[in-house]
Amino acid sequence: MVNRVTLLGRLTADPELRTTPSGTQVANLRLATNEYAGKDESGVRREHTEFHTLVLFGRQAEVAGSYLRKGGLLYADGHLRSRSWDGSDGNKRHATEIVLDSFQMLSGKPDGEE
Repeated sequence: MVNRVTLLGRLTADPELRTTPSGTQVANLRLATNEYAGKDESGVRREHTEFHTLVLFGRQAEVAGSYLRKGGLLYADGHLRSRSWDGSDGNKRHATEIVLDSFQMLSGKPDGEE
């Protein structure tokens, strides 16, 4: 069986860092990817944007917190993980995340952005 995800996209926010009660660093990232979605009536290229939640642990989380920033181009490789929990309102919550095994920072923010 294979559970593998490879993405190339831009970060939509700076990493969110936290530490678990056992002392493990955790970083949550949001990554936007685009895919070709055909052309509109006038022949203009259309794209579909998908947003992904990425999770890093330990040393990788520390590196992400130090170097990754909103707008940066990121190559990410990992696996899917689904989890569920009871929210503060008592309702069951579900999330599917990509736990990164490795990543590469390919560039900073796009030209002209600060």
